Amino acid sequence: MTAEFATNLSGFVQRGLGGDGTIEELKRLSGGANMESWSFDYAGQGYVLRFSPTAEMMAGRAYGHDVEAAVVRAAFASGVKAPEIVAEIIPADGLGTGYLMRRIDAEVNPSKILAAPPASLLADLARELATIHNVPRDILPALPVTSAQSLLSELKARFLSFGGDRPVMALTLRWLEEHCPTAVDPVLLHGDFRMGNIMADRDGLAVVLDWELAHVGDRHQDLAFGCINSWRFGNIDRPAFGLGPVELFWAEYEAASGTAVEADRFRWWLVYATLWWGICCLQMADIWRTGLDKGLERAVIGRRASETEVDLLMLLEKFAPVEERSRISIENFTEANRHGEPSTTEMLEALSSWIDSDVKPNAHGRDRFMASVALNALGMLRRESERPIAIQDKSLSDELLTGQKSLSTPGLLARLKQQSLYKLMVDQPKYSALAKAMEQWI
Repeated sequence: MTAEFATNLSGFVQRGLGGDGTIEELKRLSGGANMESWSFDYAGQGYVLRFSPTAEMMAGRAYGHDVEAAVVRAAFASGVKAPEIVAEIIPADGLGTGYLMRRIDAEVNPSKILAAPPASLLADLARELATIHNVPRDILPALPVTSAQSLLSELKARFLSFGGDRPVMALTLRWLEEHCPTAVDPVLLHGDFRMGNIMADRDGLAVVLDWELAHVGDRHQDLAFGCINSWRFGNIDRPAFGLGPVELFWAEYEAASGTAVEADRFRWWLVYATLWWGICCLQMADIWRTGLDKGLERAVIGRRASETEVDLLMLLEKFAPVEERSRISIENFTEANRHGEPSTTEMLEALSSWIDSDVKPNAHGRDRFMASVALNALGMLRRESERPIAIQDKSLSDELLTGQKSLSTPGLLARLKQQSLYKLMVDQPKYSALAKAMEQWI
């Protein structure tokens, strides 16, 4: 935090809230790879500032914070458990763009919520989505209106712009094109409704955060998004938000909304959302690579794409011919003998050990979070130094995109499974799908 930021923040708060009080307990919140969030107290009340300090960080977005704030205000007025916005940043504030919200004192950490979830939480999430989808469109600002086809075309273009060389993603894009659902009457969508973007207390759902991806489209997109495995946070056998069965989630949503959930449409959006997150990971890497944001977290998230590739193969395997679903084998890794000067692997181990024993225990708040991110990055490098793996294959990806090869191609599924497992062993060996896939495939 710079002195300039502190001064500008004080001026903004006094302008927006009135008075000449002092900001207290100011701290940056952990997480938030796309935006900055700062919590503080002012005049006896708690607030959270959500903002982007530079215009570059908003580049490529469908709309700015002014539209986002208008969506949040409309949702709040319609009974959605959205944040209460109390002030918006203007250019004269010198803070970039964003808005100020009343702070909700509840738990946001997905792992902590899922360790002992409130009994009503899954039903709360279903009912909340029904409320969001029922917000009248005539009180909303102009938002992007989407369809499955338009979003898929955009996703394919993004994949190609990031190299177009990941075969599992290419295979998935082709499958999505061949099974794309027809258009439906669009409704307001949150666009990022999942664990990590909600807060809960002992009574259930407390608030729905992060509305930057709100748009108008197929309600099944929202219904499926929080059910992808990446957002279950280790609870792979509880497919609805890591909380329970999708059938219960659907039943609660149908009761609250009066609209039936279509299973095939939900499945399509589940595959789409899984791929979308994988390509977002590649985009995070590109943002870091271009220098737009050199934060370590960006680069590390870029290596999470391999999580989604195993998830995608598990989702798509059922569409392959039976003879292509046979079990595969993988090589057991044998650690090299260690002697002489420290190897690259050992140097990385030493650095990790120092951060874990000397740095992380003495860090607090975001610094402690970033120490964990650094340990994750070093773990990737150590494992990759022991077992290098490259899965990029532009030629094969092109053949899959054009349908020249598919799930019916002899031996292809087995090859993709094997490569994806090796890659995930390097990138995220604790990811829940790794153990599940090895159990099913080996």
